[in-house]
Amino acid sequence: MANLKHRPSQMTREQFIDVFGGVYEHSPWVAEGAWDHGLTEDHDDAEALADLMSSIVAAADTDRKMTLIKAHPDLAGKAAVRGELTAESTSEQARAGLSECTEEEFARFQEYNAAYKQKFGFPFIKAVRNSNRFEILKGFEERLKNDVNTEFSTALKEIDKIAAFRLQDL
Repeated sequence: MANLKHRPSQMTREQFIDVFGGVYEHSPWVAEGAWDHGLTEDHDDAEALADLMSSIVAAADTDRKMTLIKAHPDLAGKAAVRGELTAESTSEQARAGLSECTEEEFARFQEYNAAYKQKFGFPFIKAVRNSNRFEILKGFEERLKNDVNTEFSTALKEIDKIAAFRLQDL
């Protein structure tokens, strides 16, 4: 990774939360925890900040982790169609070609989203940067075979990847 455009070590708490509070979807508590942990010049590097923020999530209790997972939208879901996603999620899904789904592909996404939520109780999470809709659909097929503990852990790993990508853009 590289140095961030913003220098977290030079920011006030309010500035830091304003810039980095959306790195984890609808979960500014992660940025707040990073700030409270203490930021040094090392955290002006995207990888170091990503590691710190990931450790904040890892230290959270199970309920807070589940809330974080559930804060994520369905991929190619109804919220995307209605334009209700965060700017970051909209951009990430568009880059993966999810806004270009055929009617059949869109229907498959809806079926997989529903089946996944039915089985696991939370949305399918995948860092879609450098991926495409075909790989994502295959991922659904594979991951629907997993148990809930595996998927809970996988969701958190994917969320950390999403956050790391988002930090690269800041």
